[in-house]
Amino acid sequence: MKKIIFNLATTERRVAITEHDKVVEFMIERPVENRIVGNVYKGRVVNVLPGMQAAFVDIGRDKNGFLYRDDLLSFQRLDLPDEEKKNRNISEFVTKGEEILVQVTKEGFGTKGPRLTGVVSFPGRYVVYMPEGGYVGVSRRMKSEEERERWRVFGEQLCEGNEGIIIRTSCEGIATDKIEQDIQFLRTVWQDIWKDGKALKPPALIHQDISLLERIVRDFSFDHVSEIVVDNRKDHQRLQELLQAYPNLRERLKMYRDKENVFSAYGIEAELEKSLRRHVWLKNGAYLIIDQTEALTIIDVNTGKFTGKKDLRDTIVRTNLEAAKEIARQLRLRDISGIIIIDFIDMRNDADKARVLAAFTKALENDRTKTNVVGFTGLGLVEMTRKKVRQNLQDSLSKSCPTCDSKGKVLSDEAQAYRIERLLWEYRNMDDEAILLEVPPNVARIIRGEGDNHLKELESVFHYRIYIKENEHMNEMEYSFRHIGSEMDVLERMKRM
Repeated sequence: MKKIIFNLATTERRVAITEHDKVVEFMIERPVENRIVGNVYKGRVVNVLPGMQAAFVDIGRDKNGFLYRDDLLSFQRLDLPDEEKKNRNISEFVTKGEEILVQVTKEGFGTKGPRLTGVVSFPGRYVVYMPEGGYVGVSRRMKSEEERERWRVFGEQLCEGNEGIIIRTSCEGIATDKIEQDIQFLRTVWQDIWKDGKALKPPALIHQDISLLERIVRDFSFDHVSEIVVDNRKDHQRLQELLQAYPNLRERLKMYRDKENVFSAYGIEAELEKSLRRHVWLKNGAYLIIDQTEALTIIDVNTGKFTGKKDLRDTIVRTNLEAAKEIARQLRLRDISGIIIIDFIDMRNDADKARVLAAFTKALENDRTKTNVVGFTGLGLVEMTRKKVRQNLQDSLSKSCPTCDSKGKVLSDEAQAYRIERLLWEYRNMDDEAILLEVPPNVARIIRGEGDNHLKELESVFHYRIYIKENEHMNEMEYSFRHIGSEMDVLERMKRM
């Protein structure tokens, strides 16, 4: 069974999805990050590159967005055979200085700007609504072609003008009036957005994507969810509102009130710490080594302590089958994307290879992110890709280590600050008046916030004073709760430091 655990009480808002008490997905939302995937902008084309069949668009960010010819609305709506369309140049569809409506599909990474599309879309519970999409698509995961065709015809009847929709798998078994309500709601949302946005001059943001809480309710399938836990009263009330249409889910919604951080109580914190390690141990004593680079990710399977009971072939196959399930989980948990190469233990028998590949493909069926398993290469490696949408877990929670000249990883200043904040949260409403905290300067800056506003907000919530002593000799991972007591005692201790 699945559980959804929301840790929303502190500044860093997090959610973990577990299956059979193992974390399979983790998402994070920070106030210092301006997440832009899903945002709609009115932009201006600053450069057209015919050689790359792409254009750069100013959307008001530090880096210009990147827009491929194939993602232009005018190109997609061109009524020509594919062979003729692919020979058309981007210069025929967009010019420098032109105003253009775009939506962000991928965040910028490193030196790359965000990826854009000219086909604006708004996901709903049952459909994806495209104001100018011009076509009806149906999820390929629907059981039969007959069912898909029935939904396609129904979708065409609901579209007005140049509208387009994509019928999601969640429509199966749902009354058609609910789908109609979903489309009408999204249509109204777009009309309200465009009514205010069409008068804005580019570059301008005309629609901000919804928050982490709403995205989970909108995008996640609640089939087989046994428990939904949230540790913030305001968000608990908001979830009750969002789940009104699902009375069975509202009964499973729980408010977490204990002092211990909810992720620690459910064992999620320990899982997240493990997810930053190279080594991943399997139940049978075998292990994985996961190495992430900018270009690709390499996963190596090793027998480790597992020696098997029958013969070498049996030991290898059983290890690879166990590894296949865990690799699929680690891809989701770490949000690894791009090119992925998996080095299973060498198998000489083609039937064994097919068995392991089938097990791996089946384990990936629960992944909400698009994957493509190419299969075994001539060298016996499994080659696959996983769609990249946002930063992976390693990049979100760590930074290059300055001590070892970027050869390793440590927690980022933000992740360390929010980790300390969660520990401070567990002392809320205590009898003592104050805490003396010693941390590196970069971490202290984040805890304090601009003009000490964040620190004051924490003190008002926790009901005690927080005094911070900066120690420039501490490394990035160090911190210390130097004293807990009366405010006078803490101030006296701070003077002696």
